[in-house]
Amino acid sequence: MTSPFPARLLVDPARVVSDVPRRLFGSFVEHMGRCVYTGIVEPGHESADADGIRGDVLDLTRELGPTVVRYPGGNFVSGYDWEDTVGPVEDRPRRLEAAWHEIEPNTFGLHEFVDWSRRAGVEVMQAVNLGTRGIDAARRLVEYANHPGGTQLSDLRRANGAEEPFDIRLWCLGNEMDGPWQIGHKTAEEYGRLAAETAKAMRMVDPRLELVVAGSSGMDMPTFGEWERTVLRHTYQHVDYLSLHAYYQEHDGRPQEFLTSATRLDAFIEEVVRIVDEVREEGGHAKRIDLALDEWNVWYQTRWNDPAYQAALAESEWAEHPRLIEDEYSVTDAVVVGTLLHSLLRHADRVKIANQAQLVNVIAPIRSEEGGRAWRQTTFYPFARIAALAVGQVVDVRVDAGADGGAPLVDAAATVDPETGALALFVANQSVDAQAQVTVDVPDGATLVSAEILSAPADGDRFSANTEEKPDHVALRPLDAAMVDGAVSVSLPPVSWAVVTLALPR
Repeated sequence: MTSPFPARLLVDPARVVSDVPRRLFGSFVEHMGRCVYTGIVEPGHESADADGIRGDVLDLTRELGPTVVRYPGGNFVSGYDWEDTVGPVEDRPRRLEAAWHEIEPNTFGLHEFVDWSRRAGVEVMQAVNLGTRGIDAARRLVEYANHPGGTQLSDLRRANGAEEPFDIRLWCLGNEMDGPWQIGHKTAEEYGRLAAETAKAMRMVDPRLELVVAGSSGMDMPTFGEWERTVLRHTYQHVDYLSLHAYYQEHDGRPQEFLTSATRLDAFIEEVVRIVDEVREEGGHAKRIDLALDEWNVWYQTRWNDPAYQAALAESEWAEHPRLIEDEYSVTDAVVVGTLLHSLLRHADRVKIANQAQLVNVIAPIRSEEGGRAWRQTTFYPFARIAALAVGQVVDVRVDAGADGGAPLVDAAATVDPETGALALFVANQSVDAQAQVTVDVPDGATLVSAEILSAPADGDRFSANTEEKPDHVALRPLDAAMVDGAVSVSLPPVSWAVVTLALPR
C-alpha cells in the first residue's frame, strides 16, 4: 500500500443541482437467461407462493428498493409478440427466442409481471417491439393495457383477469435499434420515422403516456451523435426522453481506469445533453427532452463477445432459462457501481430515469439458485443505500483530492431532505493502493448520525465477492467517523465506498 493521501470535501446545501428524481433508482427485468425463470418465478421453490413467485427474491427486491422496472427487454423485445404472453397459461405458445438463443415458454407474461410489480412496489416501464413489429402492435398493446373497457382488446384484458387497467404510463420505443446485433436493426432515418409514427399512434390511444426514444447503445458506437441528431429531428415533438446505455468493466492492467469509470459516464451524459439541446435549438422547440439511462451496470462484455463463446452458444441446444452473463461481482465492482450512481445524482437535472441492468441473476445485484437460496451480490449494497437515503435535493459537493490520469481519486455525491434536515453523503476512494484521509466540511450545527463502509473484508482483497456458500462475505459495516472542528473526518481504505448521514439544524 502506498502512502495515504488527504482529500477535502465541501458539501453546500445552498447549491442545489436538482430535486432527486425517484425514477433514477430503476432496475430492469428481461426475458433472458435466469432473470425471470428461477429468478423472479420458480413454482415449487420453498419460498414460492401460489403463483410461483419466489418470496426470497421478492423480499430482496423490496430491500434493494428499485422504483421503476423496465420490461421485457432489452434485445428480447425486438422479437416480442405481446399477444403470446396473455390469456390462459396452458394456451400460450412456446417460442424460439433468437436474441439470446433460448426457448421462451411464455408462462410468465404481461399480467404476471404487472402483478409482481405491484407486490414489489415498483412502476412498470414497458417496452414495445420496433424490431419485427411496429405501429399496430404498439397501439394495440396500449389499448389492451390501459383502456378501461368496452373495446375488444380492453375487454380481453378483463376476461383474462384484470378488470382494472394496468395504467402503464412509461413506455420505451424499442431497444438499441442502432445495434447490428438487434433483430430488426435500422438506420437512424428508418428508426426515427418509425418511432415518431408509433409515438403518435400510441398517444392517440392514451395521451397520458411518457415516451422514451432509443438513443445510442454506447458512446463507442460509430454512429454515436449523428444517430441522436437524426432520430430527434424526427421525434422531438413526440417523445419525452432519449435513452442511452452504458456498461463498464475492468481490463487487464488497467484497474485505475475502471475505478474512475464515473468520469466517462459524466462525459457521456454531458455530450448527449449537448446534442439534445442543439436539436432543440435547431428546431425551435419549446419543451426540453431529458435523458433515460435505461441500461447501465458493470458487465464483463469481453467474455460475452468472445468469438469462441458466441460460436458455441449458437451451436448449443435450445433450452429454457440457460445461464447467461451471471457475472460474480467483487468489492471493486461495487465501488464502481456506487460511483456510477454518484454520476447519476450529479446529473439529476437532466437524467430523470435510470435502470440498472438487470435485477436477478443476469449481471444483477441479486442472485438465486434453482431450488436453493437467494443472496445479495456486492453491488446490492451501494444501490440499496442510495435508493433509500437519496431523498429531497441533490446538492453540490466540491472535491479536492489526489488524481490519477486526470480523474479524482475520491468521488462523491450528496443529498439533503429539506423536510427532515437529513444529509446523506456518498463517497468512494477510487485509489487501487492508497488510503484516503477524508475531511468533509459540513454546514454549521450539523451532527453526525451514522457511517458505513463497503471495502475488502479482513480475510480478502478487492476481488472478494459473495457466493451461495458465503453470501455475506462482503457487506456494509460500521465506519469510524468523527466530528472535528465542524467537519467530519473518515479514513477510507483503497477501493472502498461509504455513506455518511448527518442531521442539519432545523
